Amino acid sequence: MPNTESYPIHPIAHIHTDFAEKFGIPRQAGLVDALTARIVFTPEYRVAEAVRGIEQYSHLWLIWQFSREVGRPWHPTVRPPRLGGNTRVGVFATRSPCRPNALGLSSVRLTGVDTDAPDGPALIVAGADLLDGTPIFDIKPYLPYVDSHPDAAGGFSAATAGRRLAVDFPPKLLARVPQDKRAALTGVLAQDPRPGYQHDPGRVYAMSFAGLTVKFTVDDTSPDLRLTVVDIV
Repeated sequence: MPNTESYPIHPIAHIHTDFAEKFGIPRQAGLVDALTARIVFTPEYRVAEAVRGIEQYSHLWLIWQFSREVGRPWHPTVRPPRLGGNTRVGVFATRSPCRPNALGLSSVRLTGVDTDAPDGPALIVAGADLLDGTPIFDIKPYLPYVDSHPDAAGGFSAATAGRRLAVDFPPKLLARVPQDKRAALTGVLAQDPRPGYQHDPGRVYAMSFAGLTVKFTVDDTSPDLRLTVVDIV
């Protein structure tokens, strides 16, 4: 018989990040630690007692939703960009957003708890890979003695895990970026925001970040895989 059970679930918080669009968001949490984000609880859960003791942990798990995927049909196989967009693998062998329940899981670093702000207590985190406004369903502490598996197999994602681009950021363009956002933006660009199947050295890509439009090119033929920022709007 088909499973007709349903379970109510609703957001406890929303996260505020520098990403207004999907393009440019790091492919996994923790890849760009300079990225900062603010988690604001919904009024029902905006209670200081609910986060008592959370500052004792360095990292947290976020359970959230790919909100732009809600209502879209899911498929048993997907084509990961890291495999060139042509190879199909099972959806449960990936972290694709095209899932039956469109749920995401991210480990982020807790940098502080803002208890004095009007929307507090809010959590300040680093390394988040979430779109601005993403709903969060739960927050749990990261426990290194059970959650860390250094010898775990990384599947097809391991082949590009350490890949980074050299970033050529002209000083006059870098000056247009707020100083507290420069390290984060450079780190995001170094992760290569392009889809894995795009390798056109003449193409100018445009990425939204912290209210700016960042335009860049990537030369895959250079020895150091170089990304060059060509404009900041």
